[in-house]
Amino acid sequence: MENKRPFKTIYTCFPQGKHKVLTMSYDDGKIFDRKLIEIFNKYGIKGTFHLNTGIMPVDEDRIQLSEVKELYKGHEVSCHTSTHPTIERCPLDQVVQQVIEDRKALEDAVGYPVRGLSYPNGSYSKDIINLLPACGIEYSRVVGSTDDFAFPDNFLEWKSTCHHGHNLMQNAERFADLHKTQYLYMMYVWGHSYEFDRDNSWDLIEGFCKFIGGRDDIWYATNIEIVDYMNAAKNLKYTAKGDRVYNPNAISVWIEVDGQHYEIKPGELKEI
Repeated sequence: MENKRPFKTIYTCFPQGKHKVLTMSYDDGKIFDRKLIEIFNKYGIKGTFHLNTGIMPVDEDRIQLSEVKELYKGHEVSCHTSTHPTIERCPLDQVVQQVIEDRKALEDAVGYPVRGLSYPNGSYSKDIINLLPACGIEYSRVVGSTDDFAFPDNFLEWKSTCHHGHNLMQNAERFADLHKTQYLYMMYVWGHSYEFDRDNSWDLIEGFCKFIGGRDDIWYATNIEIVDYMNAAKNLKYTAKGDRVYNPNAISVWIEVDGQHYEIKPGELKEI
């Protein structure tokens, strides 16, 4: 008599059935982003860049809006507030204006909805977290390092694995060695590109990108790509038996069913 398991084991996967994702996050939009992006592009690394559009016109050391669309192509442009105040000390209506005006200027520059933020000076509060969705913000990065590869409980309090000056290669080596495919892992690195020039440490980030880039088991993604993908995965609709799945999203989602990978295409009802 055939022995069938009573339930299927269904796992969410990253694109192409991968179980690891790497994302990078850099603040302030200083001119050193140009060199950092060259390095990222060389090794297939994708990053999110948080910009202050109110400071750009008065600071010649910052990327200007006219350059933003072309420079950051293939990466993500995200908010960092217009003028970089310590927003926990600001009236909430001013916080809203800081975010919205930054979004407007960035969206005019790049031509797509800008939906992310990193908190300037690492400053935020529960009240600010609560108002961000009404400002069109779907994630925001805090400062600090977890030295971990887990996902945040709340994408609006997204803490990185590490700053690039904190255990970068040690964490990269640990991340590369992760092989248990029953888990999803994320390595998230943040910093400021001017720090590489200030600290004479361009070899650090190039060595990291060379080491971690081009791996078959890692998805290289921007911050918003991760948020969109995880939301799409949660939005898959399964039958009660777990024998079919419907994807109502506009992007493909990958799953693993009893060890076999499936791509569920947009609008597809698939037998699994």
